[in-house]
This record gives sequence, structure tokens and C-alpha cells, in this order.
Amino acid sequence: MALDPETFDQLLETVRRFVQERLRPLEGEVEKNDAVPAEVIEEMKAMGLFGLSIAEEFGGIGLDMTEEVRVAFELGGTTPAFRSAFGTNVGIGSQGIVIAGTEEQKAEWLPKLASGEIVASFALTEPDVGSDSGAVQAKAVRDGDVYRLSGTKRYITNADRASVFTVMARTGEEKGGRGVSAFLVPRDLPGVSIGEPEKKMGQQGAKVCDVIFDDTPVPAANRLGAEGEGFKVAMKVLDRGRLHISAVCVGIAERLIADCVAFATERKQFGQALSDFQLIQAMIADSKTEAMAAKALVLEAAAKMDAGERITLPAAAAKYFASEMVGRVADRAVQIHGGAGYIADYGIERFYRDVRLFRIYEGTSQIQQLIIARETIKNGG
Repeated sequence: MALDPETFDQLLETVRRFVQERLRPLEGEVEKNDAVPAEVIEEMKAMGLFGLSIAEEFGGIGLDMTEEVRVAFELGGTTPAFRSAFGTNVGIGSQGIVIAGTEEQKAEWLPKLASGEIVASFALTEPDVGSDSGAVQAKAVRDGDVYRLSGTKRYITNADRASVFTVMARTGEEKGGRGVSAFLVPRDLPGVSIGEPEKKMGQQGAKVCDVIFDDTPVPAANRLGAEGEGFKVAMKVLDRGRLHISAVCVGIAERLIADCVAFATERKQFGQALSDFQLIQAMIADSKTEAMAAKALVLEAAAKMDAGERITLPAAAAKYFASEMVGRVADRAVQIHGGAGYIADYGIERFYRDVRLFRIYEGTSQIQQLIIARETIKNGG
């Protein structure tokens, strides 16, 4: 349910100022320390950022999808690690409960997620299972009132801080997604262990780790939906998550374009501003046009979701175009800044590394292409 326009505008302005005045000055510190300061996370909790997509009845703000992506545009104005601090609570960590949870599951978990009291993670990827997400090998075997869960999940965002995981595991002999079920697995259950955070190319301050389950007894009451519905739940969660990520890509592109314009108008070469050279203008024009196109795709897809329409195709198209777009914009930003774009002081090279991940997680660009083609063929064009 959407907020009234005045309240939403106030929220948007608050987020905009928080990004510009509080978060941007800390970008270098987050990169250096590979951590978001604890006091900033507390401020995010106080602002309600952990509960943007969770209904008001469970303590959240209850944004609809159009409102959520507009907030995400603003969050893209700074290093992605800040958004990632609460991003799983807003998206893939909470939405399985929102979509398929029982009233008891929602009442138990959503208020804690909305307040930021706890963090949730989404555990689908495995050492040998990435893009082929229907090939999950982790197993959950029914044993009376519990399922015995065993397997390893890989590259799980916020796993180092998570109190609960939405885990996809195979519960039947049927191959493919139909044999997969979804479970809410508290971190403190026996047999749950977390690996060391991975060293990554970019997005310092946002941690990913292995999560290992060794005969973990998960109560049957913690299953999300019916047996065999886990893959379906995961795909619905990812549809929404892809839209949010697409919006962040747009926000980062807009930040990079603004930085390029500021640099190009101040920097002098051959007796004139860089911005006076047509080849520089062409790179700015291409970047601006592509960012505007991505934004339109995101807003259209969000409106369809709010109208109750199926968004598998538009969400995939938005994710594909926006994530590829921001990579091109970041590359041009390095080129426009020249040597300065390659030096850490300006932060351009940091964004260049940060945005590379958007073409991989929550479905690679190639997976989005397959989805787009499949849905287009199925729809007859």
C-alpha cells in the first residue's frame, strides 16, 4: 500500500540528504576498513530503512514497488555497501516470508527484520550451483517434526551478520526446481556454521560468506509454502529483487554522470574545458541517454508489479539493461577522468569495481537474456 504523497516526499528527501551529507563523506573509510560504521547502521535503523518493503502492521514503512525503486535511485548515489547493510532485509532476505510465509512466520520474523533488530540472508547459490538454480544439491530430509538439512551455500550476502536464512534445499527425488523447498533457518540451530568473508573485487563493506548446514534440525513449521514450492518462491523473490537492484544501478549511473560533468567542466585541456570537446560530450550524452532509458524500464516494471501484473519479463529486462548500462557508464567515467579516473582519490575506480557485480548476482546478464527470450517467445512476441 502506497504512502500518501506528502509523507513519501518527506521520506525521499530524508534519504537524499542522508546519502549526500552523511554517507558520501564516509565512502573512503568504508573502502579502507571494509566495514560500514556501526553508528551509521543504527541511524539506518532509526530511519526505518530496514523495513522499507515490510508492511506497517509488522513495523515497516510498507512502500509499494514504485516507491521502493524511487528510494533505491537515491541510495545509488553512494557506495553500494551502505544499501547492502539493510538490502537483504528489504529484499531477498524478507520477501520469501512476505510472499509465502504463514501468519505465524510473519508475526515472528517481520517485525524484527523491519526494525533491524536482526538481519536476514537468502541462501540459494551453492559451490556447484549458480545460474542453474534449479539444480540445488543441499538436502532437507523429513524426520518427524523436523527436516535434517545438510549442504553448503556460497557467496551469501550478509551471512556474517544474519540471524536467519531463507534456504533452498531439495526435499524430493524429482529433478529440477520442482524438488526444491524453502525453509527459514535460524542461525543458532545446531549444525549451522559461517565461513570467513570472501575477498572481493569491489563493494568493500558488504560481506559474503559460505553457510554450512550439517544435519541441522529445521522445524517443519519453518518451511515456507508447501514442499516442492521453494523454487517458485525463490523466483518470485528474485523478480522483486531484480527491480530493486536495477534501480540502484540507475542511481549509481546518475551519480557517475554528475561526477563526470563536474570534472569535465572544471578540468582544462588545450586552453578549454573538457566539456567543450565533442568526443567528451558524446560520452556524456550516451551515458545520460542510457541512464534515462534504464530508469524508464524500472519505473514501468514497478508500475506493472503494483498493478498486480506478472513481472518476470519486465524485471529481467530492467535488470539486464540497467546492470549492463551502469558498467558502460562507469567505464566512460574512468575515460573522461583520464589518469584521475584510475587513481583511488577520486573514487571513480572504486565505482568501476563496485558495479561489476550487478551483472552477476540475482541472475547474470545471460540468465536475464534467457528469461527475456523465453517469455517473449511464450507470449508470441
